[in-house]
Amino acid sequence: MKTKSILVIVFMLIISKSVFSQTAFKVEVKGKGNPVLMFPGFGCTGQVWDETVAEISKTHECHIFTFAGFGNVPPIEGPWLSTIKSEIVSYVKAKKLKKPTLIGHSLGGTLSLWLASTEADLFKKVILVDALPASAVLMIPNYKGDIIPYDNPQSKMMLAMDENAFNAMNAQSTSYMCFNKEKQKTIIEWMKIVDRKTYVYGYIDMLNLDLRKEITKIKIPVVILAATNPDINTVQKIYKSQYENLPSVKIYYAENSAHFVMYDQPEWFMEKVKSEIK
Repeated sequence: MKTKSILVIVFMLIISKSVFSQTAFKVEVKGKGNPVLMFPGFGCTGQVWDETVAEISKTHECHIFTFAGFGNVPPIEGPWLSTIKSEIVSYVKAKKLKKPTLIGHSLGGTLSLWLASTEADLFKKVILVDALPASAVLMIPNYKGDIIPYDNPQSKMMLAMDENAFNAMNAQSTSYMCFNKEKQKTIIEWMKIVDRKTYVYGYIDMLNLDLRKEITKIKIPVVILAATNPDINTVQKIYKSQYENLPSVKIYYAENSAHFVMYDQPEWFMEKVKSEIK
């Protein structure tokens, strides 16, 4: 009888461990107060939020994510993005977080929209940093919503690319996405250590996610801190088109800023974030 009881206890411990563990991301928690989940953009680590966390952790409990395959977090088997989303929902419920606010940059912002559109009662507010519901519209000429297969010529080319060429490609794109020269160096270093398979297939996951219709299901406030590169008129047209099914969205435009708004306009960015999470 005692042996049976011990086995039951061991079994329950195994179940408990599986429920509360996650493999799709690493989370660092700082501060106390109402919870805020902070998602970085593609290829970046949670350190992209360091300056933001230094301020808002004074009044909020910050949960800072780094996704699998980025930073020092081991890669996972696909599907990458949907696994991350599923485990975030499990994380919020397991930790009993009460109505956390979501702050997401780029991919992290798109992920925030996805979470808010499917988990209507789980979150309080969404703050997006230069993020869209359908990135593929900008990346693919004449985009018609076709699903991109993992096994395609572009993917094969990128998987086979040597390290120097891969790093050079990322350095070039970083110079366009961030005007802050010092922060460019940081971003480039993050890109050097990404898991290549995650980089290639995870990006396809992002491109295959079109939430333009799904965002009609979002019932909580959505605020966007948008970059104005290449120019304000072009950017406003893009946001109007992509968010036409979410007319209540509030958009602030950061002057003289590329994609990494938190780096290009740090004071403006911090003022807006602190105002919106109150």
